[in-house]
Amino acid sequence: MHSEAEAHLSKRCAVMRRLIKTHGPCTLVPEKRSPYEALISAVAHQQLHANAAEAILRRFKACFPGNHFPKPTQVLDADEAALRACGISSGKLLAIRDIAAKTLSGHIPTYARAMKLCDEELIERLVEVRGVGRWTVEMLLIFTLGRVDVFPSDDFGVRNGWRVSKKLDVMPKPKELRAYSERWQPHRTIAAWYLWRAADASKE
Repeated sequence: MHSEAEAHLSKRCAVMRRLIKTHGPCTLVPEKRSPYEALISAVAHQQLHANAAEAILRRFKACFPGNHFPKPTQVLDADEAALRACGISSGKLLAIRDIAAKTLSGHIPTYARAMKLCDEELIERLVEVRGVGRWTVEMLLIFTLGRVDVFPSDDFGVRNGWRVSKKLDVMPKPKELRAYSERWQPHRTIAAWYLWRAADASKE
């Protein structure tokens, strides 16, 4: 599925060539869902371990039986105490409600509309939402919209993957790593995926 990207990365970078050989073909498959749902999920995951965030999201969705995911109007009408009881912090709750409100206003686009906007247009537009920064939009671009040339240089896992792969004593600075990533264009998303794998493998 990503063989062209893997061939390009292998040709341009010895580190990527080694990571691809070690971890095998990239298995990244975007999950098609609305930007509204993806952003709420991303906010829930901020500064939390994935398992903890998923547990909170399960409790959050359980507050709205009969729906795969609550509608924006339901989130805005829901009892604050009930949502906080799910494990959602006050700051994240304010962000989630702003996501719901800006979805209703059209500021947060539908999936179809988002697919027509370029990466930087979406980043510029969505960082205006409370609790949504560049990293959060980059996760949307990668895991929901399937954009192929996104490089989240601020991401801890990406930076740690590069540190491990290069056997560095200190974490690389985001600006330096972003500059280096230009050689991986137009397949930087796949490069990031391999750096995540390297970071994960270092914990085993």
